[in-house]
Amino acid sequence: MRAIVLALMLGFFPTAPVLAQAALQELSTGEEGRAWRSVGRLNINKSSFCTGSLIDTDLVLTAAHCLFDKDTGARQPLDQMEFLAGWRNGRAEAYRGVKRAVLHPRYQFTSGAHSNKVGYDLALLELDRPVRLPGVQPFGIGKRPGKGAEVGVVSYALNRSEAPSLQEICHVLAGRPGVLMLNCSVDFGASGAPIFDLSGPAPQIVSIVSAKAEVSAKPIALGATVQGAIDTLKSRLSAGIGVLEPAGKPAVRRFGLKNGNGNSGAKFLRP
Repeated sequence: MRAIVLALMLGFFPTAPVLAQAALQELSTGEEGRAWRSVGRLNINKSSFCTGSLIDTDLVLTAAHCLFDKDTGARQPLDQMEFLAGWRNGRAEAYRGVKRAVLHPRYQFTSGAHSNKVGYDLALLELDRPVRLPGVQPFGIGKRPGKGAEVGVVSYALNRSEAPSLQEICHVLAGRPGVLMLNCSVDFGASGAPIFDLSGPAPQIVSIVSAKAEVSAKPIALGATVQGAIDTLKSRLSAGIGVLEPAGKPAVRRFGLKNGNGNSGAKFLRP
């Protein structure tokens, strides 16, 4: 999760209305998390994590900046990444390594967070093995929501890394091409978390969390919209254009599970 300072935001969006939002609900039991098992924690190099979600049996959508070391700018090794589908209290529905990855073609990592990068902060990860489980169904992709639309977000983050949390109602406050400003509650670790349209029969991903910021001293979230961009990412992955590959063979490592108390020991990915 990257933090964008207020100064960058003042010229980015007009003043947004204050809209009601639901409180975060921890999905700590199997029943509560049943519909969200395709959201998972993406462990990175034994030191940090992001949130990702399955959009196909072998494809995970997350934020592009999660694939870079925040201090050095070096690319994180793919063979040191692991996707834990439905991670909750020390166990996951499935554990998968990362085989390949592709970034949005207009994304460039720099050490400083800036609102202009948010719209391209998208990455698609190809897993080393598909996840084919009846209770873990990939999410569909929905249309960009308009201003005032109700959305929901499922994420792992600071102080809630061992189970996902659902905020079922937050709102789109404003937007610009490729970017949404929302009053959803996000924190470090929530980068890449799916933002859902919940109005239909099944949740559809319309954006992913890229950064947090402030407007008029109120915390807000910035999300990259996914409509159209997903087709671009899939095409590049299929054609082998700009594809990132691991230096070694991907392997399931179950990072952070050195003890049985559910304490991952993971640090949080920061800008």
